[in-house]
Amino acid sequence: MVQQSRPSPQSSGPSGGYVGKHARSGSGNGSKAAAIPPPAKQRGFSSAGARDRRSYAAIDLGTNNCRLLIAKPSADGFIVVDAFSRIVRLGEGLASSGRISDAAIDRAIAALSVCADKLRRRHVTLARSVATEACRRASNGSEFIQRVYRETGIALDIISAQEEARLAVLGCHALLEPGDGPALIFDIGGGSTELVLVDAHGDGAPHIVDWVSAPWGVVSLTESEAFDHDDPAERLAAYGRMRARVSEAFLPLARRLPRNAQGIRLLGTSGTVTTLASLHLNLPRYDRQVIDGLIVPCDAMRAISDRLSGMALAERQQLPCIGTERADLVVAGCAILESILDIWPAERLGVADRGIREGILRGLMDRDGRAM
Repeated sequence: MVQQSRPSPQSSGPSGGYVGKHARSGSGNGSKAAAIPPPAKQRGFSSAGARDRRSYAAIDLGTNNCRLLIAKPSADGFIVVDAFSRIVRLGEGLASSGRISDAAIDRAIAALSVCADKLRRRHVTLARSVATEACRRASNGSEFIQRVYRETGIALDIISAQEEARLAVLGCHALLEPGDGPALIFDIGGGSTELVLVDAHGDGAPHIVDWVSAPWGVVSLTESEAFDHDDPAERLAAYGRMRARVSEAFLPLARRLPRNAQGIRLLGTSGTVTTLASLHLNLPRYDRQVIDGLIVPCDAMRAISDRLSGMALAERQQLPCIGTERADLVVAGCAILESILDIWPAERLGVADRGIREGILRGLMDRDGRAM
């Protein structure tokens, strides 16, 4: 089921990764976009104010990953003091069973226990923990949330697709290329993909014009297609079916997107785009400092997607920045990305290694500033 609406206007990795980072240009392969701006400063805080001594945390439990950021405010935005990320595959088997499996629950709780320990050790003052598509879909989602709280003390909030889209935009919109044209921001998750059309001018948060949440992410789309990975013809046919599924889910928004608009911009936040950008640069290993904010030609991303979709699983496992954990999922991500490029034919794609967690942190800091 595709979730969509036309919302009314609405008003970050390694330690220190979001601070003091200015726009940089690459040489041929891509270029760097602007860094994340600071939260609102009109709350009466000096740089040495009480809020600067606080630690804030954001946990994003997705269909594939569990991620944590702990940060403190700074004059340039915020400084990340601790981070954690682990692939937990919470949505594994969900499409067929309708439930989160016992094995997936155990993996998620193990990861969240690490997060809980970090929250205690870093003396976090204010935190928000969210769960997304897997918990929205699962018949035992609420039961899982209760167990997480009993065993870790972390109170997960199952957020709506619209809130997920809003947080992703809030967390990464600063990396949009400068310009006056309409912009599309997307987040390819494990269980769903959010596309958000925004009107972005100036330094503030962009105005959300339209959005759609499609029930296809890298996990759900991969599990929708069972095929012989060693048969080239079957690989090609399965990729075509993936593309067709995603295109159908995007169709409601595609019909409403502006036609023949000038200067359109595109920004993606997901493991898919960061992985493909790493392959574009031929990196021997993933490097967030190089990837976050990179601008890549869309034709290059299509070419990489085409190459990966034709590879056998064992071949993809040997590629740097993919490995065994992502090799079976990256093709579905390519199918989603290409379907996005079909409906929004921008020349360049901005790549963001930031999103929901950063959006949560900005919201927490801003809200806490108002309260004080």
